[in-house]
Amino acid sequence: MTSTLSEAASKALLAEHGVPVAPERLVHTPDEAAAAATELGYPVVAKLCGAGIAHKTERGLVRLALRDESSVRDAATALLALATPADGDVGVLVGSMVKGNRELIAGVVRDPQFGPCVMLGVGGIFAEALGDVAFRLVPLTRVDAEELIDDLHNQALLGPLRGEPAVDRERLADVVMGLAALAGSRPDVVSVDVNPLIVADGVPVAVDALVEVAS
Repeated sequence: MTSTLSEAASKALLAEHGVPVAPERLVHTPDEAAAAATELGYPVVAKLCGAGIAHKTERGLVRLALRDESSVRDAATALLALATPADGDVGVLVGSMVKGNRELIAGVVRDPQFGPCVMLGVGGIFAEALGDVAFRLVPLTRVDAEELIDDLHNQALLGPLRGEPAVDRERLADVVMGLAALAGSRPDVVSVDVNPLIVADGVPVAVDALVEVAS
């Protein structure tokens, strides 16, 4: 049996292992949401968050580009009203709005024969069409992490693009190493899905993540 951690808990686990995540706060009332947004700085994103919630976008559980306290309160009120009993205990995850023209995906899969592997690939709207992903077995070295990045076919997406700087490969290698550290230190982690990993001013940031663990 497996269970999925909430987005907030998943990101906290990633951050513990060196994977950069967007600043955020988990709150439980509209007033707390507004206070968190003011603390973080506008614009912000608000999402309904709970261990039973995996597909937020499909259910309309995400509100983007909220620019003032009133819109945050309204969003939090609406999101909490959409919770179902199957979602379990829920809150509102208020986070800084991360902007970038490029999205990557990253994660961990645990193969029954070979053990944990780190995955890195091209994300966004072209993810399925391109199928550009690469894998490395854990444990891995810094050189392995750098070679994993080099294995992606669409290297042009990692260079300067639309006025944005090239992807910081050292920071991206840090993400790979962080995922490998998590997989190596937590044998109960069955999978990790970081999607998207947005490149903001050249720096990769985990904007959404789910960690599946063995019960």
